[in-house]
This record gives sequence, C-alpha cells and structure tokens, in this order.
Amino acid sequence: MANARRAVAPAVTAVVTSLCAAAAARATYAALTRNPPGGAERWTRTNHRGEAVTLLEGPAAALAGAIAAATAPGVPARSRAALVAAATGAAAFGGYDDLAGSGDRRGFRGHLGALAHGQVTTGAVKIGGIGATGVAAAALNGGPAADVAINGALVASSANLLNLFDLRPGRALKVALAAGVPLGISQLVRRTGRGGRAAAIAVPVGAAMALLPEDLGERAMLGDAGANALGALLGAAAAGSLSRRSRLAILAGITGLTAASEVVSFTKVIQRTPPLHWMDMLGRRPAHAARSAGCGRSASSAAPATSAAPDVTVPAPSVPAPSGSGATSGAAPEHNTVAAPPSP
Repeated sequence: MANARRAVAPAVTAVVTSLCAAAAARATYAALTRNPPGGAERWTRTNHRGEAVTLLEGPAAALAGAIAAATAPGVPARSRAALVAAATGAAAFGGYDDLAGSGDRRGFRGHLGALAHGQVTTGAVKIGGIGATGVAAAALNGGPAADVAINGALVASSANLLNLFDLRPGRALKVALAAGVPLGISQLVRRTGRGGRAAAIAVPVGAAMALLPEDLGERAMLGDAGANALGALLGAAAAGSLSRRSRLAILAGITGLTAASEVVSFTKVIQRTPPLHWMDMLGRRPAHAARSAGCGRSASSAAPATSAAPDVTVPAPSVPAPSGSGATSGAAPEHNTVAAPPSP
C-alpha cells in the first residue's frame, strides 16, 4: 500500500500543478482582457478575415506559467527560480517584439544581416535577450559549467522553436502539448525522485491546455510573448529533468529544425503529411466560416491546405503590426495575414 501511494503521489502532484496552471491562465487572460494594459487597441490586430484578434493570450500564458512555477509543489527551489526566469524573460523580449516590431526583417539571416549593416531590429534585440534569458535560467538551475551551457542553449532554442510553429491557429499550443505530455509521463514512469520534475513539466502543459480553445476559436493569439514563454518553460523543465545525453540529443534536434526553418516551410511540410495535417486542422475553424455571434475578438484563421497566405500583415488602425511568429520564422503568422482567395 505504501509503495502504491508513493507511485501515485507524483502523478497527483503533476495533475494538480497542471490544473493550477490552467486556472491561472484562464484567470489571467480574463483579467487582462477586462483591463488591457495601455488600452485594447495596443493589443489588437486584424487577421486576414478582417476580424480583430487580441495578443493578450501571450502575456496570460507567460504570467500563468510564472505563477504556477513559483507555487508548484515538490519543485526544487533552483528549478523553480529557473522556470520563473525563463517564462518572464522570454515573454518580456517576445512582447517587446510583438508591440514594437515592424516585421520588415525575418529569420536569423534577416535580423543579423541588418545588424551587420548597423541596423538594430527588435528581432535582434529579442534574439540577444532570449539568449541571455536562457543563460540566466541555466545559471539559476545550477550544475557544472558544461550543463549550464547546454541548459542555456536548450532554454533559448526551445523558446525560439515553439515560436516558429505559431503560424496557424492552435499549432504552437499543440506542439507544446505534444512535447510536454510525453516528457511528463516519462518522468512519472521513472518514478523515483521525479515528482517535482513532472510537476515542472506540467506548468506549460496546463497553461497551453487552458488557452487552446481561445486560439482555436480565433479569439486570441499567442504572439511572440506567449510562444517564447511556453517554449522557454518547456526548455527549462527539460533542463531540470533529463540526463545530459538526452538534453544534447534534444538540443541537436531543435538546432536542426531551426536551421531547416530558414529554407523549408513548416506549413508546407505539415500540409503534405496527412497525419500532421489532420492534427494541425483538428479543432480549427473552417476556412469559410463566419464569426459566430457573440464570439468577441476573433484570432487566427484556418487557411485551406490548398491555398497559401501571402506574407502581408494588416495592423489595426493606429496600432503597429506584430513582427511575425518569431525571430527565426520566414513567414508571418496566418493569424495576421491577408489570405489569398481559396482554391476552387
């Protein structure tokens, strides 16, 4: 009986943490939408349907992640500090790019190329800032210098990679869940000493689950603030949970995907792969569906697989358009693009 309780306790802790993160995300999102900092216009964009979308989902995800990480039971103090630093730092630099970025430059090549010519873009600031955030989170987590270097790169690269997927409604959140749920289960299966580690992973999972309906329902979008924060949380959780060999393997995979994003469209790959396309479309609004009565702000749209959206952003009146899905993305998120006419 005692062994059974010891086996079940970590799972219960992880579930409770996930539910707390979800509740914090819903409460924070509701509070922010009731009283948007700086006014609603500051956070409003227009998607390719001509409907308004709020960026406040991103700050809600980041704040909820930080709150849940700070209060999650069983998480070691160093890991707790690393999670909070990862969430807040990535959200701050991502939010800066959301609100101040023009979207004229995209990808590492675009931002670093501009920097080489003396032009400091908001994306370049974000690249440097999230890199520094990764190092800070890794240092707080502690360990030998080699592990600090690996963990810093893992946090920063995870933040960036999740942002690369924020091109369609719900996609980045689905990727976060697809990465976080198996990672959490793996810690529970190993059991011994893994309760706090599973709880750390449950933080971004819970926040993602809570906000997925808003993203799929086209009432809100993550933006850089939310996608960077959730990615950084996943990276920080993995840094405190996995062996060095596993972390190096994940880092290599992330690096490969990031490099591929400079020359390959993730959206085209997903559209051409039936299982991925099915998962990508799951829960999304049909391409020609009108906004439901009382739906409120409408967010990202679901373009048909046969039509591509041009890389044009339409800002709301008097509000700067966001810079796209991230510093390394080669295309603007569909949430904010003018869609091409659907194929017959």
